[in-house]
Amino acid sequence: MPLNNNKYLYYKKILTGLRFPLAFIDLDAFDANISYIASTQVKTGKTIRIASKSLRCIELIKRIFSVGGAAFKGIMAFTVEEAGFLIKNGLDNILIAYPSVQPSDMEALVKMKKAKKKVYHMIDSIDQLKVMSMAGQNANVVLDACIDIDMSYRPFDSSIHLGVRRSPIHNVGDAVSLARESMNLPGVAITAFMGYEAQIAGLPDASPYSRALNPVVRFIKKRSINDIAMRRAEIVKALKGVGLKFDLINGGGSGSLKSTGAEDVVTEVAAGSGFYDPHLFGYYKDVHFEPAAFFGLQVVRRPTDRIITCHGGGYVASGSVSRDKQPLPVLPPGLHTLSTEGAGEVQTPLVLPQDCPPIKLGDPVFFQHAKAGELCERFNELLLISKGEIVGRADTYRGQGMAFL
Repeated sequence: MPLNNNKYLYYKKILTGLRFPLAFIDLDAFDANISYIASTQVKTGKTIRIASKSLRCIELIKRIFSVGGAAFKGIMAFTVEEAGFLIKNGLDNILIAYPSVQPSDMEALVKMKKAKKKVYHMIDSIDQLKVMSMAGQNANVVLDACIDIDMSYRPFDSSIHLGVRRSPIHNVGDAVSLARESMNLPGVAITAFMGYEAQIAGLPDASPYSRALNPVVRFIKKRSINDIAMRRAEIVKALKGVGLKFDLINGGGSGSLKSTGAEDVVTEVAAGSGFYDPHLFGYYKDVHFEPAAFFGLQVVRRPTDRIITCHGGGYVASGSVSRDKQPLPVLPPGLHTLSTEGAGEVQTPLVLPQDCPPIKLGDPVFFQHAKAGELCERFNELLLISKGEIVGRADTYRGQGMAFL
């Protein structure tokens, strides 16, 4: 069912009488996204690693493995502590996507290794490897490192950098140099490879917030896809040539499932945001998900005939400051925030569309967060809805008393 007035009445009927604000997952849409994401790799044979940062709910992570079956293998975590938390909850095969050098994290990596858990920790410099080496050597274990390659697009070998600022390793020479240095370090071994093409996977190319730029973004993406495929293959070949052996070669994200999966050298792709489909992920041409994660606020004021005010709602997403990082009122459709207030911590005024169904004080309005897992930092639990009723409640990381960043 599309996001129309009927959908609004559907959710309203299910949630009437509950305490607001609340967050919920439409399991029918969530499961459809699991199936769709799995379908993108049917012909490629690649497995899909679940990006836990975009879910932040153990029950829903486990549901993906249950519903999706063999198409899904492993988790991409965002901190070492989170990796330990995932393992404590019965999960394994964790790729930690962001580096750390603090002693407590090295101790945790050693503990997981001694427990024979499969954990790969991200590195992009010899200094990070030396910290891991010392920890592994002192504990008489060999820690597994994942080399992170910068997949940004630099057209014509210029200083232009299209992508995120992550790893300093951009080409074959950079990668081989680090690999050779790593071989002289005891207690650590590079056994995994990752390259995240943010300018494809995380950049909408059909955004209503930047219509004039959409054709430019699509052009850059097309050029970047070809560049990445060649460069990733060259770097992997060179690294294998100097003696590295990889358990996994990871790439991409929800927005680049098709293009990354098509690369022969990649053994797995990552997906996270596509399961919830927050509003920023509704603006891609090549992938299409169903909105599955929402939060609801109660209407508590009516300043004018055409404006209602909700209690709370200021759940603004991280990243560069821009209008598209605000939560989006989606049900009833056609609502929009005031430019002078936006979504506020204690109140969010909304302008009503002409064809809006009757809304009275106490009625809900439903929003989507701009990003996926960040919504879970605001709520202790997610209500689970399916086929017209609440079928369960799932604790978020926050609800389990955990906050990792």
